[in-house]
This record gives sequence, structure tokens and C-alpha cells, in this order.
Amino acid sequence: MTFSVVGFSGAEESWGVAVATRFLAVGAMVPAAEFGVGALATQALTNMAYRAEGLASLREGRGAQEVVDTLVKGDDRREERQLGVVDRDGVAAAWTGGQCGAFADSRVGEGYAIQGNLLVGPEVLDAMERTWLSERTGLVDRLLATLAAGDAAGGDRRGRQSAAIYVVGPEGIAHGTRVRMDLRVDDAPEPIAELVRLRELQRRLEQRKR
Repeated sequence: MTFSVVGFSGAEESWGVAVATRFLAVGAMVPAAEFGVGALATQALTNMAYRAEGLASLREGRGAQEVVDTLVKGDDRREERQLGVVDRDGVAAAWTGGQCGAFADSRVGEGYAIQGNLLVGPEVLDAMERTWLSERTGLVDRLLATLAAGDAAGGDRRGRQSAAIYVVGPEGIAHGTRVRMDLRVDDAPEPIAELVRLRELQRRLEQRKR
């Protein structure tokens, strides 16, 4: 029912998540990130406790794989969960339970974790990974391009409804925050296209500040 990418940029000192699904308001449930700590996406039968608990473990200096292992080990419904984590060093890990619905899987590499469930097939994750590896833009646009590639490859087998992007870095969108971007499309026929439109609006606002 959901596909997402968790990513890291060492050059920008930034972490972020982009996600889309055929469900209402995905941005309120799936992504979590903290500057200097890491980022994660919790999906399928979403366990929102993973967000706070995962960030707390990352904050303590635990690596991505240890965080994933710890979270799912203590969850008696782990087989219905899906999780992607990137730690402060850009190391990634993922978990896909055996009851997440076909097709469900993940792709993990240096600086990224890509995962999805109830997809039309593996081509969704393959397209996302190819795009992530080939993009040379900044983290925000790289995340959005990766998400759009998954959608173009078929995405969620049930259709489209919501999408979101959440990115943290050394300079936030306003004083007193490290949140670089927090955009959500809660209910729309083409949520990723709308998310890209909102990104362009924010880009113009950023240019005016310079």
C-alpha cells in the first residue's frame, strides 16, 4: 500500500524521507527524521511507535541495522511491518515482514533505503533505485525524483491518494528549526505531481530570501 525512500546526503548534512500511498495523509504516519541523527520510514501495518523509538536509538549512536533488529524483535506483529532506516553515517537497513502483501520488498545501499508493499511488482523498486543512483541533484529533488520514478513504474497497485516529503539539515525553513522541508499532499488524484508543484513554490520562496 506504500512506497518510500529514506535518503542521506553527506555533502548537505541532510536526511529525509519521501513517501506515497493509496491511503489518506501518509505524511502524518510514515516519515521521521532528526538532524545529525538519521531518518526512517515505518509502513505496511504502520507502527508509529517505531518513529520515536527508532530516532531515540539512532540518537544514542546505534547503527541502522541494530535499530531495525531491535524494533522488529520486540514487535509481535513484525511480519506485517515494513521499515527503512538510514543512520547518522548514511548506513542503511530495512525490514519487510512476510505478511506485508504482494509485492513487498526493499532495496538498500550506501545512503538510501527504498521499500514498498502492495506494489504492482519489483519494477517499482528497481526504477526507484536506478533513479536514486543516477540523480545528481540535491537531496530534496533526488528524493522526489526517486518517488516519481516509482509512481511511473506502477507504484501502489491500488492507486494513488497521498504523498509527502520530510527533510532535515543544518538550516531549516525558519528560525529555530532544522526542518528543511515538510510538504504533504493528504488527498489528491495525483499526489506526487502536486507534491512536485509545492516543491517548486517553496523553491521560489527560497530564492526570494537570497
